[in-house]
Amino acid sequence: MKVCVIGNGGREHTIAWRLSISPSVEAVYAVPGSDAMRDVAESIAQDWTNTEMLIATLKQHEVDLVVIGPEAPLVAGLADELGKANIPVFGPSKRAAQLEGSKVFAKDLMKKYDIPTAAYGVFSDAAEAKAFIDRTGAPIVVKADGLAAGKGVVVTMTVEEAHCAVDDMLSGNRFGDAGSTVVIEEFMVGEEASLLAFVDGTTIVPMIASQDHKRIFDGDKGPNTGGMGTYAPAPVLTDELRAVAMRTILEPMVKALAEEGMPYVGCLYAGLMITDEGPKVVEFNARFGDPETQVVLPLLEGDLGEIMMACAIGSLSADQVKWKDGSAACVILASKGYPEMSSKGDIIGGDLSNDEHTFVFHSGTRLEGDHFVTNGGRVLGVVGVGEDLKKALEIAYNRVHRITFDGMQYRKDIGAKAFK
Repeated sequence: MKVCVIGNGGREHTIAWRLSISPSVEAVYAVPGSDAMRDVAESIAQDWTNTEMLIATLKQHEVDLVVIGPEAPLVAGLADELGKANIPVFGPSKRAAQLEGSKVFAKDLMKKYDIPTAAYGVFSDAAEAKAFIDRTGAPIVVKADGLAAGKGVVVTMTVEEAHCAVDDMLSGNRFGDAGSTVVIEEFMVGEEASLLAFVDGTTIVPMIASQDHKRIFDGDKGPNTGGMGTYAPAPVLTDELRAVAMRTILEPMVKALAEEGMPYVGCLYAGLMITDEGPKVVEFNARFGDPETQVVLPLLEGDLGEIMMACAIGSLSADQVKWKDGSAACVILASKGYPEMSSKGDIIGGDLSNDEHTFVFHSGTRLEGDHFVTNGGRVLGVVGVGEDLKKALEIAYNRVHRITFDGMQYRKDIGAKAFK
């Protein structure tokens, strides 16, 4: 089959690479793609928002399946438009994608269907939000309702910090329309894990659990980012806890969406907090995580093209999804100033090649002459794959030490929690 990946980041680079080595896939296209993806996909420099032109291009290239990588096209309803043109899509409808596009929608749905999550309140008025914070106390979590590139969550340790976060969001300065409504949640204590699953509307097949590192600095210090690294499998989500998460979270949510008339197709991402009371939902995402994808897909043994098509046409089965023994670790290399800003145009030196045990996936680069330069906040995802996590981390960090660019920053403690 011929597959087209929508997007141009590290997640999409990883998906395109994995599809390119899938036996069922004869050609991979990427819209708009990136300079770095050219080794694994044919980039088509087009804007996905022009759906009429996109559909014409897909038909011209006889594309059999479209895989939507980022959240913005999903929330905008691209899957629906492609569906009207009879093009199979791996990715949820606009209505189902509200699970990520609106935290209020997600929280209200969890409340309605008794899916475990933090207690919360929803506010558009700053005074009411602050009164709720005063009653609840700190630490407390303030979230922008809409999409905010992974940065719309502020964990505040004092009431004063929480008040500032509310003012920042509801004033419209920080996240625009995405912050015009806020969700304020109780602070959950525990360790986080990401559990992704393939879903075809009814059947759910979980992937191996991973653990993201959201804060910019070692020891989970500093502001939230889009993710500074990850590893898989994450031992905090034991087989027993994964079964609990499937029974109490993923299965009820997929059933709820079907009952609400918006069956879910694609990758369902559950960000979990492993509390003393069991797994609870921190957030849902309507697509593969970034950088979770960079460690999960290198460990996949099944045919990704076949699996994604099965999701799109409603024929997914558990025996299609198999996993390799071993572990994978990803260290994100970020540009100077990230996450408040990003430095662009810095020359990237060193070894960016791939081999059997190490991969370099490009999140924010562009080709300038014969070398890559930085072109975003998160620049590269450096992945190591080994027989265990210690080896995977050793491979990843050895490769990190062979890459350079001005102001390069990265965390040196990816995976440390796994050894505790």
